[in-house]
Amino acid sequence: MPVYKELLEQFKLVFSRRNPIFDSVIPPLLFMLTNALYGLTPALWVAFGSSLLFTLLRLIRRQRFGNALLGAGATALAVGLVLLLKSAQAFFLPSLVNGALTVLVLLLSLAIKRPAVAFTSYLTRRWPLQWYWHERVRPAYSEVTAIWAVYSAIKLAFQYYFYRNALTNALAIFNLVSGWPALIVLLVVSYLYGLKRLRRLGGPSVDEFKNDAPPPWQGQQRGF
Repeated sequence: MPVYKELLEQFKLVFSRRNPIFDSVIPPLLFMLTNALYGLTPALWVAFGSSLLFTLLRLIRRQRFGNALLGAGATALAVGLVLLLKSAQAFFLPSLVNGALTVLVLLLSLAIKRPAVAFTSYLTRRWPLQWYWHERVRPAYSEVTAIWAVYSAIKLAFQYYFYRNALTNALAIFNLVSGWPALIVLLVVSYLYGLKRLRRLGGPSVDEFKNDAPPPWQGQQRGF
């Protein structure tokens, strides 16, 4: 199967049940635009209203609304911080805190040899969790987790710079670009590198692990 078709299948598997893009991107974008055109108070109402609208649409369409609900909660928190601190840039403070926690979790998962990327793969694919901890499988997930940690740390550094210097519009645009567009690129790199690394490690595939097949193993050929 051509690589691009394989990647397309993987993206469908990862994103088919989440519908995450509009729920998390549109409210901050509307906040930035409305704040620039009409001021802070209308921007707060528009951002919070749009997040509630997405949640309502998910309910009406009987879709999964967890991400939309979380988005509405995050937007409500951001609005509260803006009102409390009386600063437009405070709207993006939750994303800054979330970025710091993400870096911490990624580094901690590497320290205890339970790479976070392995857990995200497990939640999506439901492969045996013990397969990820195999000595000839785990290194691939550790290295990809390290890539995510570096990316997240660089992203956090830029966010902090924009936030500290009150560059609200620049922060909003950066969050937009470094969000789902960058995430898609990161997922492609993670998948291609991770699968190549699994093959080089020579560990068992998921099916070989399930069947307790003895070495030498054919190894994982699809999916990461």
